Amino acid sequence: MRTRPGLPTSPPRTHGRTYKIQFPAESAESQKSRQKKAPEFPILEKQNWLIHLYYVQKDYEACKAVIKEQLQETQGLCEYAIYVQALIFRLEGNIQESLELFQTCAILSPQCADNLKQVARSLFLLGKHKAATEVYNEAARLNKKDWEICHNLGVCYIYLKQFNKAQDQLHSALQLNRHDLTYIMLGKIHLLEGNLDKAIEIYKKAVEFSPENTELLTTLGLLYLQLGIYQKAFEHLGNALTYDPTNYKAILAAGSMMQTHGDFDVALTKYRVAACAVPESPPLWNNIGMCFFGKKKYVAAISCLKRANYLAPFDWKILYNLGLVHLTMQQYASAFHFLSAAINFQPKMGELYMLLAVALTNLEDIENAKRAYMEAVRLDKCNPLVNLNYAVLMYNQGEKKGALAQYQEMEKKINFLKDNSSLEFDPEMIEMAQKLGAALQVGEALVWTKPVKDPKAKPRSSSTSKPVTCPQPLGSNQALGRAMSSAAAYRKLPAGTGGTQLTKPPSLPLEPEPTVVASPAEASEEIREK
Repeated sequence: MRTRPGLPTSPPRTHGRTYKIQFPAESAESQKSRQKKAPEFPILEKQNWLIHLYYVQKDYEACKAVIKEQLQETQGLCEYAIYVQALIFRLEGNIQESLELFQTCAILSPQCADNLKQVARSLFLLGKHKAATEVYNEAARLNKKDWEICHNLGVCYIYLKQFNKAQDQLHSALQLNRHDLTYIMLGKIHLLEGNLDKAIEIYKKAVEFSPENTELLTTLGLLYLQLGIYQKAFEHLGNALTYDPTNYKAILAAGSMMQTHGDFDVALTKYRVAACAVPESPPLWNNIGMCFFGKKKYVAAISCLKRANYLAPFDWKILYNLGLVHLTMQQYASAFHFLSAAINFQPKMGELYMLLAVALTNLEDIENAKRAYMEAVRLDKCNPLVNLNYAVLMYNQGEKKGALAQYQEMEKKINFLKDNSSLEFDPEMIEMAQKLGAALQVGEALVWTKPVKDPKAKPRSSSTSKPVTCPQPLGSNQALGRAMSSAAAYRKLPAGTGGTQLTKPPSLPLEPEPTVVASPAEASEEIREK
């Protein structure tokens, strides 16, 4: 068969038979080379779902085991695993370790604002507020519309006492997104500055935004209570109790109002409810003790106050009340003990020195009593009881000139209080002042008050023209001062501070964790009441 040159030849056809073409067999080396696959690179995120699952289930041990395995496979380059590991460290209290891991995350993703926020958060928890503000400002340049960055910057500036910058940041946070916690922090700035009116305005706006927030309602009620606006205070405290009947702060504040108005039985009923929620609350046992004091059950009052003192040994108000009750029971040595301790914690309160002087007078330590009265007069420029008691002591010691000077100073304070407030004076104080005025020959019927009939008072002589040749001693502990009671965890400030200070610093909100929305942390710092 002829074939054309250059064309392939096909196998010859035969009747019903075909031929198979045989190829040469491959060598073993070529087979091995063909079986090799491309190298597999580790997937950095292949176990992130499992890490997240264990984290949200709070199974931290299993989560750390998976994280360790993941970091070994990825040679420490899995950002999510490092991030969650840092969160777990922070929850366990290892703040420094968490800071180092968050800084590693920031190096792996330098354009991620969340990593910088967590670095700043750890710096804040370590007390490095200035460094935290620098990192937050860097995060703000990456994300200018994050309310958390503005809020947390504001809180850091509060710690740095830069209140103007703090207000600017918190207002910016409210413009981006309104949150209850931001309102609370802004209100606390005004309280730190001593501006109660602005603080009330902020809390009123906060209540309009979140009318069911019991913390806001309770704080607003306590501010009104501090200003003496009892109707609005009771209204807001009642609303707080409507939404949360077991809110012990609102219960204590409402009970304190009833206690102030002399309704001790109803106040004790309220305190019984609060005792179920917070059985170891020092302000609660302090208030219960002073209710018993108002009902003249002095032994029960001392028992409750001793328990409050055991729970809060450095609370000067409890020590004050213990000294007051012991003075009433004429246990002057015990009164001196507690009042001296209270003065160590509150050295700028004149009323404490006055009560200490009363105890020293009854202990017949006249020289130290005079020194205590002098310190009380120097510190307290408003309370006429200080000058009255001091005048009584000086009169009993025969120093009529000094007694007259203190009496005149007392009259000035009385006239000032009468012109600037609607304060009702204690009948016992009025009676003692009238007796002293008669003894000092300055008139029995005082100009600044009307005579009050007291059925227990002895009839006084109407003659004032005769000189008192043999003066009878006047009681120097007739006016001891009011019993003090604390509403919730709110306490008086030292005289001269001019503002309200936080016992504890406000806490930052927990920032969003990876794919998990965290709830804001509670603001633990309590306002202290005047």
